[in-house]
Amino acid sequence: MMKWMRRFGILCAALVAILGGMVACNSLPQPVQEPQSGSLRVATYNVHYIILGRETGDWSVRDWERRKGPLQSAFRSLEADIVGFQEMESFARGSDGDVNLTLDWLRNNNPDYAAAAVGDPREFPSTQPILYRTARLELRDQGWFFFSDTPDVIYSRTFNGSFPAFASWAEFQDRQSGEVFRVYNMHFEYKSGANRRLSAALVAQRMADPISRMPVFVVGDLNARAGSETLEIIEDPGVQFWPVQGSTYHFNRGVNLFGAIDHIGGANGVEVVGETFSVRGQFDGEWPTDHYPVVGDFRVGVR
Repeated sequence: MMKWMRRFGILCAALVAILGGMVACNSLPQPVQEPQSGSLRVATYNVHYIILGRETGDWSVRDWERRKGPLQSAFRSLEADIVGFQEMESFARGSDGDVNLTLDWLRNNNPDYAAAAVGDPREFPSTQPILYRTARLELRDQGWFFFSDTPDVIYSRTFNGSFPAFASWAEFQDRQSGEVFRVYNMHFEYKSGANRRLSAALVAQRMADPISRMPVFVVGDLNARAGSETLEIIEDPGVQFWPVQGSTYHFNRGVNLFGAIDHIGGANGVEVVGETFSVRGQFDGEWPTDHYPVVGDFRVGVR
């Protein structure tokens, strides 16, 4: 009995050491880097939905009042020209989608930015907006498709019948260079690997023609790590994903247990300047959300 208990104790100690090592490896500090001269700064950020019918607790309306100032600080710290957001939703059963506390907050507090990939929620799902700096970029077009057997039917459920998930996209012209490019912003379902792979295949199919004509960015919470089949499927039409060191999801507690699931990729003339990085840590002493933003500087139109 004593021998078994010693073995069990050794096993537990080894497990704790392994987990501790994983957390330490995924928690190396990555402060916001200075924007590179002449480059375009692109970011992706999952900000978690707000539950309108919940008064207290995580993701409640009162919790949003605590988080909104730190989220504004996080957003401004990125100094990004483009930020693709996921889960920017104020959720209530029976809601028509007209209430979006997070989008309204960021719009009102950042007049130098505008929102793309938004519209009347009866016609355009607006929970994955793409905020862009208007002095640098002009919006030319926007659209969406759902990860579904009926991708052009708004709010259609995913391939396995889970909650609707989709890609939003926006097409911009750079006021400095005149370059036209497109940004795809997506959030894959987290439970089912098969669902993610089917979603990735649809994304690859939908992006193939635009990639043949212009530079394309791919950003979002893919709920998949580097080297996964999900990312490999998206890479098929020519997309390259740049590595992100450490965690991008932290359980809303700063627990950096596994590698990045939020990514930035590009194709057809998109070239990274330096390295992509996740911005880990609190803002104003709070966690704005349960993900860290991922940021990169890029040159667009490199041939």
